[in-house]
Amino acid sequence: MTARSELTASLLSTLRDIPGLRAATPSTTAAASAVPWDLDVMAVDISENVVEIRVVALEVPIPPLTEVAGAALRAVLTGTPWEDADLRLVVTDVDAAALTP
Repeated sequence: MTARSELTASLLSTLRDIPGLRAATPSTTAAASAVPWDLDVMAVDISENVVEIRVVALEVPIPPLTEVAGAALRAVLTGTPWEDADLRLVVTDVDAAALTP
């Protein structure tokens, strides 16, 4: 594994433990289950100066969710070559269930 792939796995593991958010993946259909890798990795982009994670909000309001996630994910970057990189959480969608009373 490369440092980027290990970081991606650590970020996704942390994200999975945060209630109210999930990784934004391109497909949740049954066909996606036939792919031999974790599609969630497509929600993470790591460059030299920016770590971007695309998420779907499963709850509202969104700002408290992203604050908690930002703190947890920032901790994952500590001690890595991306420790000083900008961390971007991009909410790409809101689950319809989050908007129903």
